[in-house]
Amino acid sequence: MELILPLEIAKNYSSPSQQIRVMTEYWVSNSIFCPNCGNPLSDFENNAPVADFYCRNCREEYELKSKRGTLGKKIIDGAYGTMIERLSSNNNPNFFLLTYDRETFRVRDFLTVPKYFFVENIIEKRKPLAPTARRAGWIGCNIVIHNIPEFGKIFYVKNGVKKSKEEVLSKWGKTNFVKTTKNIETKGWLFDISLCIDQLKKREFSLDEVYAFEPVLKRKHPTNNNIKAKIRQQLQFLRNKGILEFKGSGQYKLMD
Repeated sequence: MELILPLEIAKNYSSPSQQIRVMTEYWVSNSIFCPNCGNPLSDFENNAPVADFYCRNCREEYELKSKRGTLGKKIIDGAYGTMIERLSSNNNPNFFLLTYDRETFRVRDFLTVPKYFFVENIIEKRKPLAPTARRAGWIGCNIVIHNIPEFGKIFYVKNGVKKSKEEVLSKWGKTNFVKTTKNIETKGWLFDISLCIDQLKKREFSLDEVYAFEPVLKRKHPTNNNIKAKIRQQLQFLRNKGILEFKGSGQYKLMD
């Protein structure tokens, strides 16, 4: 996998945004495999309204978003209303997120986020465009990367370091249980506890450290009067799904 975007592909385009679109789409087509089954990806023809790539083998679809610089906490997306509608539709694609260095055009990060991690709280509504704008009143949105649990961010390239195909496929496979979690409240708790663990920024942690998030979780779930029991339940669930390892004596470890 070459990590430099192909500048020569975009030499006939004058618009910087068009140049980046052409380069990044070409790079994905020639470098990236389907994280669900490992097969090559195909381009959608004629500017498909939803996705950019699909897998002929398993039929999964992917939309590509690119960003100059670091991944940060947010990535700009399209119309807010359209995105919210897509969250509950059958044609909501998985996402590819790519960041590149502005000077060298080297890929810094490339990751995929399965579509079942997209819930309303990761979509941020932007302010309407000003009355003087060409599309006055139009409302866009941001994808808030910071609100996606870490195990839902599956990297092919992270900080310029390539991951193996086996690792990508394994990590995607470990998220399949989220797909079958249909209840919105159940998924909300799962993500909330996972984000609390992510904020600890450590591979090993204690139950008491997660209990410290009780006030935060209470504000999110004001009708629940037994937050600690819910924390224990979700930690056990994550352990059963291979995301965590229970070390004993209230100690947990994030699995690779």
